[in-house]
Amino acid sequence: MLFDSTVRKELARSFGVTLVVILTIVLTMMLISTLRQAAGGNVSPQDVLLLMGYATLSQLATMLALSLFIAIVATLGRMYRESEMTIWFASGVPLARFVRPVLQMAWPVLLVVVVLELIVWPWGNQNSAQLKERYEKRSDLSRVAPGQFQSSRDGSRVFFIERDSEDGRTGRNVFILAKQKQSESVTTSSKGHIELSETDRFLVLDKGQRNETNLATGEKTLARFEQYKVLADSQVLRSADKLPPKAMATLDLLRQPPNPRSQGELAWRFGMIMACVNMVLLGIGLSATNPRRANNWNLLFALLSFVVYFNLVNLSQAWVANSRLSMGAALGLVHGGTFALALGLMWLRDQGNRLHFSGRGRSKTGAVPA
Repeated sequence: MLFDSTVRKELARSFGVTLVVILTIVLTMMLISTLRQAAGGNVSPQDVLLLMGYATLSQLATMLALSLFIAIVATLGRMYRESEMTIWFASGVPLARFVRPVLQMAWPVLLVVVVLELIVWPWGNQNSAQLKERYEKRSDLSRVAPGQFQSSRDGSRVFFIERDSEDGRTGRNVFILAKQKQSESVTTSSKGHIELSETDRFLVLDKGQRNETNLATGEKTLARFEQYKVLADSQVLRSADKLPPKAMATLDLLRQPPNPRSQGELAWRFGMIMACVNMVLLGIGLSATNPRRANNWNLLFALLSFVVYFNLVNLSQAWVANSRLSMGAALGLVHGGTFALALGLMWLRDQGNRLHFSGRGRSKTGAVPA
């Protein structure tokens, strides 16, 4: 039908342009944020692009939902301003009739949102967490640049080393200054290497000496050693059961015994899918504008509605995670209420259009309304 094809083409064109603009803005913000983390030593500079990719995939569902919502409001709003909607309404086409072509255009996007939220979202968060943890849990030896003094992660030790191998696990002429509450020590060695023991990483020094000073009494001790083992990092590898809920697969969250945190994460994932559907319906009702006004207040109001709705989704996750509401109650309250609001708004628009055009028809025939 001409009506359906026209609406679909307009929506698809507007959706593509909106998505490109939003994606460009979000990618720029993510690049700045990731570079700031890399400059602060929180992530590896070599992983900046990879982390950006994971972050983009994790937030792509929200960007798709926002782009679809803006495309619906902007396209139908333009049709209102150019009196196209008036022609359709006068021809007997109700506002609810626009639901079918909008959903025909939007269902591929909704399907992608489902895949992103249920599969890609936890996968991206898991890989991002592993990259950050691997960088944070790197050995103190790998933190040191050859020929430079550098402090350890907790600031209690200062290292100097001459790198001896390309893998970063072996070095020569090692110098370590360690300071604790009651003592201060200087350890030197001709050679050192890294050893892993279960979940701990040790720095093993060969043929060196250790000078220790008691800060309280001033007593000094000197010890020479053939081999000396220093704990560099503990709990190097994180087990799978310690992953945060947002990094766990959806099936794993559903299979494990219910707990508030996992239920809150599920409420967020399913809530984003339901929110995307609701925003499609809500956008149809919020697109109405007065063709005599050359402003876009309806678009600004629609964006404000999206922000409020998105914050309610986050609040529902917090309510479930804090055991204030069950997952079913939170989904029903937030998303069920929004669904009823969207249907009620379209019904009110249709009722107003029906009264408007029926009143104009009576006035033209000379009938006097009762």
